[in-house]
Amino acid sequence: MKRLNIAAGNWKMNKNYEEGVDLAKAITAHEVKDSHTMVILGTPFIHLKTAVEVAKANPNVKIAAQNCHQLTKGAYTGETSVDMIRSVGAEFVILGHSERRAYFAENNELLAQKVNTVLAADLRPIFCCGEALEIREAGTHIEFVAQQLKESLFHLDGAAFAKVVIAYEPIWAIGTGVTASPTQAQEMHNEIRQLISDKYGADIANATSILYGGSVKPANAKEIFGQQDVDGGLVGGASLKANDFIQIIDSF
Repeated sequence: MKRLNIAAGNWKMNKNYEEGVDLAKAITAHEVKDSHTMVILGTPFIHLKTAVEVAKANPNVKIAAQNCHQLTKGAYTGETSVDMIRSVGAEFVILGHSERRAYFAENNELLAQKVNTVLAADLRPIFCCGEALEIREAGTHIEFVAQQLKESLFHLDGAAFAKVVIAYEPIWAIGTGVTASPTQAQEMHNEIRQLISDKYGADIANATSILYGGSVKPANAKEIFGQQDVDGGLVGGASLKANDFIQIIDSF
């Protein structure tokens, strides 16, 4: 079965309400050329409900929250639960982004809890993994990413894991303008797919969409997405400009 191509935008902490509505409308109005391509908009929480409504006009567009709490309810001021996310119609949750790991001390154990909570709510995780520059330079990046996957995902059974989308994001390439070369991206994506195959078998590995994140833009998307094991991108800055993101969507 052909893997799904995914162009996912992570808006991070950008766009006020009106700006977010305009951006969602502009992207949703674009007809996706390849019916086997899914577009995901990872919006701030204030946009989720409206983005879901806007996305109903385009069956290729889905909506993701950028985070959730590991528990389903309680006295956790400022947090958002999976039940809240599901109630507005979003289908995905981004988990484990390097910014959450770095700024909010999210570790592999906590992310395993979040993965469980997301899946139990019948939502799909977009699980981020990736290494810092010093780990890449030390040559231990493959082992580092493998540990992230093993400690946060590999407790799942095959049916649950099959609902996960992986996003490999070398931290040294996020928002820096530096991009991993297509060869570097392919190398890590191939290693991730092999790890999945070793754990869950070739069928699940070959059906898992693995995205690249890290300064993806219109100028480099086609070459990156053209790599055998790269199934799309988790896009930051370029997802905030409708024309740029549409060009990325059309790069498959």
